[in-house]
Amino acid sequence: MKLLRFGPKGFEKPGIVAPDGSLRDLSGHVEDIAGKTLLPAQLEALAGLDLESLPTIDSGARIGPCVGRVGKFICIGLNYADHAAETGAELPAEPVVFNKWTSAICGPNDDIEIPRDSRSTDWEVELGVVIGTPGRYIDEADAMNHVAGYCVINDVSEREFQLERSGTWDKGKGCDTFGPLGPWLVTADEISDPGNLDMWLEVDGHRYQNGSTRTMVFGVAHLVAYLSRFMSLQTGDVISTGTPPGVGMGQNPKVYLRPGQTMRLGIDGLGEQFQHTVQA
Repeated sequence: MKLLRFGPKGFEKPGIVAPDGSLRDLSGHVEDIAGKTLLPAQLEALAGLDLESLPTIDSGARIGPCVGRVGKFICIGLNYADHAAETGAELPAEPVVFNKWTSAICGPNDDIEIPRDSRSTDWEVELGVVIGTPGRYIDEADAMNHVAGYCVINDVSEREFQLERSGTWDKGKGCDTFGPLGPWLVTADEISDPGNLDMWLEVDGHRYQNGSTRTMVFGVAHLVAYLSRFMSLQTGDVISTGTPPGVGMGQNPKVYLRPGQTMRLGIDGLGEQFQHTVQA
């Protein structure tokens, strides 16, 4: 299934993509694409619905972030061998973990705000993993049973804030609008191999990123198991799993975003995002 959320910011309703590509309203069946809706039993119930009988969503409706009430937005750095090479970094021995604040979450086509005093706002197309069944100390062999689905994420990053302003990466990663999710939450049964998905990102029509999850250092199962050693993973938590090469920081000379530009990005089977950049 391809699940979505639609409507004004803060008032999104749940929806689903029908086989004919139309968007259908699920609010008569679930409150939101969040919480218990992401557990296996509820997903199984949604899969049994007659989608053509559901109300159609207006084609002009805003598409919101594909998951609601996210508790943790966990990110993995330097998780693609070819991206680590372009930044001059050594491959990490263990996953590099940082956070985006949940206030960074926005819809897949919402405007991206360039922060005040920013000179180095960058882009990163990433595979997002959404937790369904919660767990702690999860065995890697069982980890995929804890995944509700996948989505596209643009891990927007301010590199000066991240790397030159002292402390952790978090201050350059969690600015408002730096975490667009969606358009769809694609349930795990539709993605046979999350380690073999092509992904790409364009700025003003120029393709900068053209990679694949095949070059991940740590795969989805390993990341879910690893993270569960240090925190309980809860239903609706989002894991952003790293980016392939082609980020602005890796260009020669470096290229960064400015107001008035457009980004378009996508991952095979998970849909596309389209964003305008504006000044905060």
